[in-house]
Amino acid sequence: MRRLALEAWASARAQPVGSTLTMLVIAGMVVTVMMTTGRTVAAEQEVLSSIDSVGTRTIQIRAEDAAGVTGEILERIRAIEGIEWAGAFSSAVDGRNARIPGGPPVAVRYVYSDRLEALGILTEGTVGASAFASQAALDLLGLPDVAGAITLTDGLTATVYARLDAPDFLDEFEPIVLVPGETPASTPVNLVFVIAESPELVAPVADAVLSVVGADDPSRVTVQTSESLAALRSIIKSQLANSSRSLVLGVLGVASGLVATILFGLVMMRRKDFGRRRALGATRGFIVRLLIAQTALLATAGVITGVLLSVGIAVTVRDPIPGPTFVLALGTLGLAAAVAAAVPPAMIASRREPIRELRVP
Repeated sequence: MRRLALEAWASARAQPVGSTLTMLVIAGMVVTVMMTTGRTVAAEQEVLSSIDSVGTRTIQIRAEDAAGVTGEILERIRAIEGIEWAGAFSSAVDGRNARIPGGPPVAVRYVYSDRLEALGILTEGTVGASAFASQAALDLLGLPDVAGAITLTDGLTATVYARLDAPDFLDEFEPIVLVPGETPASTPVNLVFVIAESPELVAPVADAVLSVVGADDPSRVTVQTSESLAALRSIIKSQLANSSRSLVLGVLGVASGLVATILFGLVMMRRKDFGRRRALGATRGFIVRLLIAQTALLATAGVITGVLLSVGIAVTVRDPIPGPTFVLALGTLGLAAAVAAAVPPAMIASRREPIRELRVP
């Protein structure tokens, strides 16, 4: 393999014009795709990220006090597949700064979940009842430095342990204070949030969760999902992906054709060289491998050049840049297209008869 690579490099250097053209074709293909489909993919990623930030995977269950929904629902939800996270919340109680008995109240909820870190709550090192408050709640409580305690109307006094950076699906409950609690089966809960693993699973997961709510009065339970947003997300992704795929295939086809044409011309120009190699003992397989290795070497250089040019242009004009997965896939496709285009000319070169090519007119 080392000798083959060295021979391919020497062969490429011996044909500067053809090698340069091959590299430019591959680099041009990469730049074309990056500046067209790449922009589309980057825009698609931004759009999907924006939709996801609204909460396309969120399922919200609201239960009135008389509905009879308890913490036992979390045990039943654990048996459902396709769920990334689930948590339950109690009804809101008023909480005030412990040093200001007549101060403004803030809604406080007990939160129950096996993975509180998903809410930005880290209970390690806490002692006793600890509260986690959003910035809006801290300002209202008069605790901007996250130092102090709050007294709840149910008699509990909790130390404000840390600032809470609540996820988007809790924005409607701002200002909010959460107190982590245990989840005995008899504890009433009024809110349950479930995050599906993907937008496509929202509908089936919502149906499954609703079937295990276990409410005494189902009429007092409402379910809100982002199913419509999930469907919109799927439509956008499908339409953008289809248009991008067609453009990439078209550009790859044109680039492959150009590479094959250039290599065919080089083969015809070097037919005597291949004839001499055959006369000196080179096998047909070696000729094929040599041309393919030479093309792969030039295509790799072309892909790297094209990616660097594309990123430079995108940064200069402040265009969005697709993720590394797209760039890697594009580079792999470009390399594969160039190698595939090299096969027919390589087969032709390997079949040149030494006696015919070396014959002097």
